[in-house]
Amino acid sequence: MAPPVAPQPLSVVVLGGGTVGAQVVRMLTEGADDLAARVGARLVVTGVGVRDAGRERPGIPAGLLTDDLPALLDTDPDIVVELMGGIEPARELVLRALKGGASVVTANKALIATEGAALHAAAAEAGVDLSYEAAVAGAIPLLRPLRESLAGDRIRRVLGIVNGTTNYILTQMDATGASFDAALADAQALGYAEADPTADVDGHDAAAKAAILASLAFHTRVTLDDVAVQGIRTVSAEDVAAAREMGFDIKLLAVAELIEEPAGAGVSVRVHPTLVPRTHPLAGVRDAFNAVFVEAEAAGQVMFYGRGAGGRPTASAVLGDVVASARNRVTGSSEPGESSYAELPVLPIGSATTAYFVHLRVLDQPGVLAAVAGVFAEHGASIRSMTQKGEGEAAELLILTHPGREADLAATVEQLRRLGPVDAILGVMRVIGDGR
Repeated sequence: MAPPVAPQPLSVVVLGGGTVGAQVVRMLTEGADDLAARVGARLVVTGVGVRDAGRERPGIPAGLLTDDLPALLDTDPDIVVELMGGIEPARELVLRALKGGASVVTANKALIATEGAALHAAAAEAGVDLSYEAAVAGAIPLLRPLRESLAGDRIRRVLGIVNGTTNYILTQMDATGASFDAALADAQALGYAEADPTADVDGHDAAAKAAILASLAFHTRVTLDDVAVQGIRTVSAEDVAAAREMGFDIKLLAVAELIEEPAGAGVSVRVHPTLVPRTHPLAGVRDAFNAVFVEAEAAGQVMFYGRGAGGRPTASAVLGDVVASARNRVTGSSEPGESSYAELPVLPIGSATTAYFVHLRVLDQPGVLAAVAGVFAEHGASIRSMTQKGEGEAAELLILTHPGREADLAATVEQLRRLGPVDAILGVMRVIGDGR
């Protein structure tokens, strides 16, 4: 018998030559023999598209670099890895690659969160894979378990610490008593935060990831515009200290949950600073680490934990998708496509059920506690605990509520702003725990 004919090598084109792109090229090159054994065909990097081909890119051979990205796609690659970030020209290039018959692997959460429906449709029409495990939580295997391992279960809620920069900042504020500005400067000095940290500290990065998680968990198209977002700029050292006194950590959480209403089920998706009980597994996620906590009807509570950013962790997730897509090319199969059959409405944040922490500075006079409690009662908001600190002009009230409807709790806070004995609202934050 003649020996079996080895499959033809698969060509891989990488769009983006930054830290992650360089790691992907290095791992594909250095691990070529091992990857070929796993895939059943050799993976060959045939080009790396960058904005400036004349700039030296450590780890990427100069002969692979080109700034003519459309021409690179015209070489009919088998797999295109998009690591450019942003919406354009990434959207146009990814669509072109999919329509040209290439499987696409991307780490671009903003692109998937805004253009996911169009990209999935193009992949389905061409019969190729669109994979983006690295778009959420870096090296943590998360999206494939949500899409496949938990496909037979009904997910009720997903809670995620999905931005390492903000988690590092909040960890430093808790550990050292630093202000937000000081902790941010420290994060920038260590390379955890960009010179312009807006996308991280204002919650936009986490919101894109929340949209992706919600889409997968609830089989519903959720876009970035559907996510209610509040960042951490307003979190003060006093907020962190007060939370610590009450047994909480403050985390920026991405929350996606199924809400059952009389008119039917819907999905709530939001990002905001949250008080997390120190007994909760997410409270132990420190520094730049990420974690996602999933609550499902049959599986119960499951947590995924690991490094959520950085060149090597992100490249690891990218390579996992490349190997899976390459195997599918060899065997003639494909990844599961978009699952949006549920078509659940995305509900406004006011429909969510949550608990509140409210920090007030009040006039120290008779009847203040009764007046404050009366506002909560008027809106059907139940107080779990109320603690007074200080006296006279320094009197403060720390109030924790029981879980209630977000809209009712928000209306309570607005009325407190206008209440005579309330001098100032020093902080308002949502709380998880007690079943929420």
